[in-house]
Amino acid sequence: MDSVILSQWQFAITTIYHFFFVPLTLGLVWIVAIMETIYVRSGDERYKQMTKFWGKLFLINFAMGVVTGIVLEFQFGMNWSEYSRFVGDIFGAPLAVEALVAFFLESTFIGLWIFSWDKLSKPLHAATIWLVAIGSNLSALWILIANSFMQEPVGYILNETTGRAEMTSFMDLILNPNVWVMFPHVIFGGLATAGFFVLGISAYHLLRKKDLEFFRPSFRIASIIALVSVILVGVNGHAQAQHMIKTQPMKMAAAEALWASEDPASFSLLTIGNLSGTEAIIDIRIPRILSLLAYNRMEGMVMGIDELQAQFEEKYGPDDYTPSIPILYWSFRAMVGSGTLMGLIALYAVGRRKQLEEQPLLLKLLPFAIGLPYLANTTGWLMTEMGRQPWVVYGLMKTADASSIAVSAGEVLTTLILFTLIYGVLMVVDIRLLVKYAKIGPLPDEKDDFIGLAS
Repeated sequence: MDSVILSQWQFAITTIYHFFFVPLTLGLVWIVAIMETIYVRSGDERYKQMTKFWGKLFLINFAMGVVTGIVLEFQFGMNWSEYSRFVGDIFGAPLAVEALVAFFLESTFIGLWIFSWDKLSKPLHAATIWLVAIGSNLSALWILIANSFMQEPVGYILNETTGRAEMTSFMDLILNPNVWVMFPHVIFGGLATAGFFVLGISAYHLLRKKDLEFFRPSFRIASIIALVSVILVGVNGHAQAQHMIKTQPMKMAAAEALWASEDPASFSLLTIGNLSGTEAIIDIRIPRILSLLAYNRMEGMVMGIDELQAQFEEKYGPDDYTPSIPILYWSFRAMVGSGTLMGLIALYAVGRRKQLEEQPLLLKLLPFAIGLPYLANTTGWLMTEMGRQPWVVYGLMKTADASSIAVSAGEVLTTLILFTLIYGVLMVVDIRLLVKYAKIGPLPDEKDDFIGLAS
């Protein structure tokens, strides 16, 4: 047992639990805000009922995201104290802003939104959910600013006396180029997740011809949001990949199982390596396509694993600088494959949204399609974080040097098992609640049930 590896497992499992709920929170809050705005402008009581129904599911999901997120921050001090000592001057600043500004903004106004129905004017009440949406997404922004420093360090100096990285420019931290390719990807991914969530539940009820006047408009709104979001995720993902080739070329080389540098570079359709993961046994590739993806032209050098390994050894000293090729290779394909399938389904749903009762196959398929954005989100983050290894802060600090020296492997293993079991139980409870209330559908009067759930 190794405390570093166990701490990595613990952080990874907690993060996956946490991020299972975050995208839906980020996206569903905008859909709820749009529905309430339509209600305020039109006076149509259906949209008030829709706001409360989807808002109830938003609240269930939101609660679990908060619980798992708090524990993640504690792990920086407990399992990764050397990391916190080295980079806490920088990493702590955006997390402090996130807690003091964004989280308090969303938590304050979510309380107002829940308990002020029929107490505030309609426009003012709608404003509270828009502020919740802004706060939730600002929270994501500040967390991604912190994460982007780990991906692409900027605005710092290394203090040789203290052996710490110290901030020199807060604006450089905010304007980190990695933030502005990462943040839109997360936000559009959240909207796509929420779009498919609403589509799937609406399809479930439409197939049973239940509450048709309620779920038809829900379906129409969600189908358009899902399609637009998936397209924007793809466009932004292309920009993110091009940025990655400049800043973390080893991540792209590993995701493409590209051992030797190529110009023009080929795209892998199927690559299967040997047991040691050092070379390909089966390697089916499309010529020039990787160069096209990297540079928007049919030629251009994409560095391979072997050459990058040699460069890193020369620059940083002897070590293995290659991340797990199988994890990156298949995570990348699962992410892109599920995103492509989501786009096709969303396009078909938009095209058939006016003839829903004539599309039983589509309505049967959509509840299962809810899982696609979760697969894309999880594998996308696996690629993002695993592809940075062996660095915890790219080019500055290795993961092996970041863990707490006072925490034993046995202690980490114990908490790893406990966290995994506890979060597993909480996730089952949370999903059962979502399924329960989703299947029940809208109640004639959501008010008492809505406030009771929140309490």
